[in-house]
Amino acid sequence: MAELQSIKARFGIIGNFPALNRALEKSIQVAPTDISVLVIGESGVGKEFIPKIIHSESKRKHQPYIVVNCGAIPEGTIDSELFGHEKGAFTGATATRKGYFEVADGGTIFLDEVGELPVQTQVRLLRVLESGEFMKVGSSQVQKTNVRIVAATNVNMMKAIQDGRFREDLYYRLNTVQIDMPALRERKGDIHLLFRKFAIDFAEKYRMPELELDSSAVSYIESYAFPGNVRQLRNLVEQMTVVERERNITVAKLAEYIPMDAHLPMVVNNTPNNQKQTDFGNEREIMYKILFDMRNDINDLKSLTSELIKNRGTADLSNQEKNLINRIYTPETQQATNANSLLYFENHSNNNQNIQNPTIVSNSNDSYEDFEDIEVEEHTPESLSLQNNEKDLIIKALEKHNGRRNRAADELGISQRTLYRKIKQYNLEE
Repeated sequence: MAELQSIKARFGIIGNFPALNRALEKSIQVAPTDISVLVIGESGVGKEFIPKIIHSESKRKHQPYIVVNCGAIPEGTIDSELFGHEKGAFTGATATRKGYFEVADGGTIFLDEVGELPVQTQVRLLRVLESGEFMKVGSSQVQKTNVRIVAATNVNMMKAIQDGRFREDLYYRLNTVQIDMPALRERKGDIHLLFRKFAIDFAEKYRMPELELDSSAVSYIESYAFPGNVRQLRNLVEQMTVVERERNITVAKLAEYIPMDAHLPMVVNNTPNNQKQTDFGNEREIMYKILFDMRNDINDLKSLTSELIKNRGTADLSNQEKNLINRIYTPETQQATNANSLLYFENHSNNNQNIQNPTIVSNSNDSYEDFEDIEVEEHTPESLSLQNNEKDLIIKALEKHNGRRNRAADELGISQRTLYRKIKQYNLEE
């Protein structure tokens, strides 16, 4: 216990959470050995303290200690950074350069964010772990190195292995001993201690009075999830130290920096009613998307139909094309696109079954710009009432087919359901 407290005091580590103490104790235990260590934890929890403790308590403490942020080095240059390169190995390699594994020979290398290493670099690193051998980029000469590797990551390594982003053999080589760093939200009792420590540090740094939390503010901050962990708390205290004039921090003031809506993840009441509301909201969003996509598809079809009629006229339309046009401009389709219009092909000859002239019949005031340039033949309904035209067409179709509504609907190019509704609308049932 005395050794643990000494380590905390030397590295400025605050807290007595059991998982934190366990991580520090494991670091002290593995330090005298040369086995590789993998530190697991979220971003901002303080993983960088573990390799420092291991190096300082090991027999390598007087040798180099190098920190490499694997996620910050471009993929094209990371091999050169780690293993070095020969002169002329690539464009810009004007001289031979030593890599980190050569410079740190006899010491410790901390590979931070090791989960971001490219796969090709992982192969080279695996060789170093297995045999201590490596080759510089552009060289065929094998070199030896004696380094202790401590790695850290906030990536789910098992998922990365399943996705093919990380080699399983390298994972087990690095993970001889795993040390887990707890998230700050799990260390609720340490949050106020850390706040006071940071408040003292920044008060001294900026030569300002120290911040203090009242009792309600302490409860408030301890209940916050801190997704950024210790790093987020440190930045919060530094910001408040510089900005706030009042040194006694209340809940109201703290809430300006940690809003209530960002306080804790909302706990959903898992009741049947609540579940129905959640499901309904999701289904509604999906239905809206489907309807919007359908409307766009229909508008595209309308534009295509308009161009077809403009370029070819109506005389050469096939039956399939006529049916397509009728389907596009049925009342159901127009209701889905908020147009509510019908497109009928009127038969101007009792003996001729070919549709000669498209007549747009609408029960709304919508304009049809797509068809305003279409040249209409000289046959024009005597009545200018669109409603009367629609009614007359239905009557003609029913008379032609002796009241057989299914054939009349086919003749008009509309569904039977629409025809029944129109018959009822115009009192044509008799």
